[in-house]
Amino acid sequence: MNGSGETTALITQAHVDESAIGWHRDAFDDVASRLTDPGFPCVFSRNAFRKKLLKFIFVEDSERGGIEHLGEGIKEYVELSRDWDGALDTAYPLVAVFSPDAVTANSVKEYHAFGWKVLQDLHAIDPEPWPDGVDKDPDSESWSMCFNGMPLFVNMSSPGHRVRQSRNLGRHFILVVNPRERFDIFAGDTPSGRRVRSNIRERIGRYDGVRHAAQLGSYGSGALEWTQYGLVEENRERADKCPFTFRGA
Repeated sequence: MNGSGETTALITQAHVDESAIGWHRDAFDDVASRLTDPGFPCVFSRNAFRKKLLKFIFVEDSERGGIEHLGEGIKEYVELSRDWDGALDTAYPLVAVFSPDAVTANSVKEYHAFGWKVLQDLHAIDPEPWPDGVDKDPDSESWSMCFNGMPLFVNMSSPGHRVRQSRNLGRHFILVVNPRERFDIFAGDTPSGRRVRSNIRERIGRYDGVRHAAQLGSYGSGALEWTQYGLVEENRERADKCPFTFRGA
C-alpha cells in the first residue's frame, strides 16, 4: 500500500495526476495530451479521462518481477470489473505503461513483438483457467486474451506509430485494457453499436489522415481479435501469424 491507501499496482488517474514524478509523470502527461485533444478518435477514452476514470499500472521492467507486478495489477482490475453495474461512468479503462528501460524497440513490429511477449508471459502466470466459451486458438473469431478468468481486449499503443497516430499515446509503450464485454455492450454488432463503431472509424480517418485499419471488426462476426490488438502501420501491410500460444497446447 502507498501513503494514499492505494495498492502499489493499480493506481487511480487522480492519484497519478497529483503525485507522479519522473517517467511516470512524462507518460501521464503524454496520455493527457492525447485524450484532451478534441480530435482524438476514441470518444470513450476521452470521456473516461475527462471524468478521471482511468486506472494505471506502471511497469518498471519486463523481467519476472515486472510481469508479476503487471499481473497483480490486472488481477485487481479484473476483480474491480466483475462488479460493473453497466454504466459508462463506471467503465474504468486500464492503462499499463512500460518504462523506457523495459522496451528495446524502434519499429511498430518490434513494439508489437514486445507486447505479445508480455501477453504470453502474463498467460504463463495466469492464476485462473481460461473461461468457458472463449476459444484457445487466436485464429478463431471467438478467441480473446484472458486473465484471471475474464476475457479482455488489449490495445497496443507505441511511439513506433508515425502514420497511425491514434495508436500512439506518447513516448512509452502502453497496453490499454478493457473487459471484452464492454465493447459488446457499447459498440457491439447491434444497430447502435454499429453506429458507434462507424463514428469512431470516421474519426480515426480524420485523425490519422488515412483510412482506418482493415483489421478492425466486431467480436464474433468474423473478425479476428488478435489482429486488432496491434494494428499494422500501413493499410497495404498484412498482419503476421499471431505469436500467442495457449498454455499446454
